[in-house]
Amino acid sequence: MAIQNSILNGGKLLTCGNGGSAADALHLSEELVGRYQAERRSLPAICLNADVTAITCIGNDYGFEQIFSRQVHGLGKPNDILVGFSTSGNSANVLAAFEQARRQGIVTIYLGGKKGGAMKGTCDHEIIVPSNTTARIQEVHTFILHQWLELLDTADWNTLN
Repeated sequence: MAIQNSILNGGKLLTCGNGGSAADALHLSEELVGRYQAERRSLPAICLNADVTAITCIGNDYGFEQIFSRQVHGLGKPNDILVGFSTSGNSANVLAAFEQARRQGIVTIYLGGKKGGAMKGTCDHEIIVPSNTTARIQEVHTFILHQWLELLDTADWNTLN
């Protein structure tokens, strides 16, 4: 699993999204830093839509489309993973974050919906839920992130400091 390999190699997970997708991004990150079901060490994850001061500063100074890419630029490094959630696939700020991540050698994972939108084909890994109903797309995204968390809960993290 790409997320596990990233963390084992000194990387971290960055997540982002807007609206309900922001909630999914936050959910994934907080379950890694805290815990999901099993007791395990805290894992490195940052949700880029969680820091309202960064979002409003960057939005004010650079525009809403740069709120995530500016954070990727400052926080991201090779071996990290960026997971972006967008039910439409057309969120300009998530797309800009993916573009910045690629420039920095960061692996990108896109969880989308509908037909994939502008993000389709732009990431290293993508899971596109073929539905036009936002609620169904988000339900599948939650199922996917829970499956990832279950896998990560059972991984051997003893090699990390």
